[in-house]
Amino acid sequence: MVTINPTRSNPPESRLVAALAAGQSSIRLRAALAAGTQPDPAMLEALVRRCAVEPELFVREMLTWALTRLPPETTVPRLVAELAAEAAQARSQALHTLSKIGDRGAYPAVVRSLHDADDEVARTAWRAAAVLVPDDQREPLAAALAAQLGRGDREIRRSLSRALAALDDVAEPALRTAAASTDPAVRAHARATELLLRDPEADFDAAVQEAKRIVALGPDGVGEPLLGPDGVGEPLLGPDGVGEPLLGPDGVGEPLLGPDGVGEPLLGPDGVGEPLLGPDGVGEPVC
Repeated sequence: MVTINPTRSNPPESRLVAALAAGQSSIRLRAALAAGTQPDPAMLEALVRRCAVEPELFVREMLTWALTRLPPETTVPRLVAELAAEAAQARSQALHTLSKIGDRGAYPAVVRSLHDADDEVARTAWRAAAVLVPDDQREPLAAALAAQLGRGDREIRRSLSRALAALDDVAEPALRTAAASTDPAVRAHARATELLLRDPEADFDAAVQEAKRIVALGPDGVGEPLLGPDGVGEPLLGPDGVGEPLLGPDGVGEPLLGPDGVGEPLLGPDGVGEPLLGPDGVGEPVC
């Protein structure tokens, strides 16, 4: 008697896991869609792991959607554990998915990621925290976010400003404190965020330019020292790094100093102000 071994097909979840790692992004997208359309808790680990390495944004978004379709009582703890992953994308995607699930029980874990060394992870944590923050934690969150003002490039700063603006009036005290910082970049970022808080529809770049003007000139157009050409950095000061800005007779450039570069300014022969100094820039006036 010959025994025939029946052919066993792979279980559906195995085929789906394989499709999530296919070479073509369209196949991976369809696999993620299928995982969300017929949610199966057995797919949790595969979906989380794929989020950590998936190169295409639109596929990652579908993976996130599929994860939101699974029971949160198992999904949220797994995503919280992923926040300790070595790969930055794994941490960022876990934060993003937690914000989409909306379980405020994950908030303490999200807060621990606010100062992540990776800018992309940190900005995702800022957004997630603004979504998940309990009412009694809004003020501490505003202070924690404001401590990051001045960090990163334009996109990172815009994300931080949007997260602070999402906290509404609660963010105002923290922004006022930051606006008085000795760091011009922090002051400008705080001012720009204040403008966005007043007008959430305002363009971020326009708010930044207005904030730089305010920081450079003061709200009435006078007062603060001139800043560097990018609106931040050190003011234009004297050669010793302190004192008043160096201005020439036309309001720009170097002042006219003695030949040794110090002493009283050499004034014109019309006798206005101090008399002309000697050839060495000091001593008796030239008569």
